[in-house]
Amino acid sequence: MNKLEDALDKIAESIRCLDEASLASLWEKYRAKVEDFSFTPQWEKAVIIFSIIKSVHVKNSIFNLEMLKKEPSGRPAPAKKKATKPNLRLVK
Repeated sequence: MNKLEDALDKIAESIRCLDEASLASLWEKYRAKVEDFSFTPQWEKAVIIFSIIKSVHVKNSIFNLEMLKKEPSGRPAPAKKKATKPNLRLVK
């Protein structure tokens, strides 16, 4: 990895450990800052922070969906069978 990738990897590792519930409390604050556009570094940082908050939410949503696809044992859930007519016969 080059220096840029190393730096991004360290940032991602730090972000990965953030608690989504704590970040959610900051959602409205940074959404308002992003909506109040200005040509300042503070506005740019607010956009990045807001994007990080959204990214953690998306990451957790994908993670949770994938976890639901698995059985509690950790094995993939069996594929659902296509509905077919039951094999019935008339008994007199």
